[in-house]
Amino acid sequence: MPRALLPLPEGFEEIETVTPIDLLRRAGVEVVVAALGPGIHVTGRSGITLHADLPLAALGDGEAFDALILPGGPGVRVLRDDPRIVARARACDAEGRWIGAICAAPLVLHDAGLLPPGARYTSHPSTAGELPGRLPEARVVRHGRIITSRGAGTALDFGLELIEVLVSPEKRAEIAAAICA
Repeated sequence: MPRALLPLPEGFEEIETVTPIDLLRRAGVEVVVAALGPGIHVTGRSGITLHADLPLAALGDGEAFDALILPGGPGVRVLRDDPRIVARARACDAEGRWIGAICAAPLVLHDAGLLPPGARYTSHPSTAGELPGRLPEARVVRHGRIITSRGAGTALDFGLELIEVLVSPEKRAEIAAAICA
């Protein structure tokens, strides 16, 4: 069974977090939701509190995941300020693992040096100043082993793309049909 790590910062965008978690779990992916802080209750931008599986600090440094998934929203500032997240992104890239980033979260990949000139990616319009190379009209972009998506309105597309790469195109089609996507 594939495993994915989703670090959860205060201020996360709820749709961009819950949608991929839900879709991936429907597809049989083990999604580990890890709170960045010491507790396991984390509140999103719209005041919805999620119960994470564990604090990120409880994971061993060498614990392997097939993917790192970064949610967007105001919590991206917290992700960018946490050296553990940049280190995990770089390690995933070096090990040839998948990385997904939605909304403003591609800024974390930029900080990690994973969006060099010529890379194809998209992100929320608010990031255009820091990410001038983004593809502004693309809903989801897969470039190498990095998947980016524009925002809350593209979270379903993002989750289905993650299913395709982590499980199979057939599973993507099955889940899409089951949810009438």
